[in-house]
Amino acid sequence: MKSMKVLLVNGSAHEEKCTFTALQQVGKGLADGGVDTEMVWLGTDPIKPCIACGACNETRRCAFGKTDGVNALIEALGAADALVVGSPVYYAGINGSLKSVLDRVFFAAGSTMAYKPAAAVVSARRAGTTVALDQILKYFLISQMPVVSSFYWSMVHGFSAEQVMQDEEGVQCAYQLGANMAWLLKSIEAGRAAGIVPQPPEERAWTNFIR
Repeated sequence: MKSMKVLLVNGSAHEEKCTFTALQQVGKGLADGGVDTEMVWLGTDPIKPCIACGACNETRRCAFGKTDGVNALIEALGAADALVVGSPVYYAGINGSLKSVLDRVFFAAGSTMAYKPAAAVVSARRAGTTVALDQILKYFLISQMPVVSSFYWSMVHGFSAEQVMQDEEGVQCAYQLGANMAWLLKSIEAGRAAGIVPQPPEERAWTNFIR
């Protein structure tokens, strides 16, 4: 069976704090399942939002992406077998910089990610986690990406990496998320080896409610 790699995207402004700690636990579950990982940190530089200019329709790359790393992230996703996005909760939802990145990545290249497993993990001191999960999962659900789950919603709580590690249930949930993703990746690969491939989608029907 071929070697597989999962891209872990750290959407926090802090490189090695709570979100990083949660992603580390996901990575441990993947590693124990024989799957490699690569961690990408978005950093703290300003990131432009998507302006729906449409320039990416043909290129599958963002017009702004050379300057802030979004196109590099699209390239990394193209080479990866699966994706895990981690976000802190600063104000009842995902980090604003991460939202700008995901809007641009999926607007430009979401159609190229079909059938790659994806998952999300979020970190909060207390509340806002379910909203953040809902936001992230919508990117996967519109892109035909199988969503990987755990035994509970994948969230951790704490105000520091040390406090996150005290959230034993959250840490265990993140680890199981990685283990489940490793199992699904190997199952998909075994299916491909047996000749099982996705059914080609029908021609897209575009509708709205304007009469």
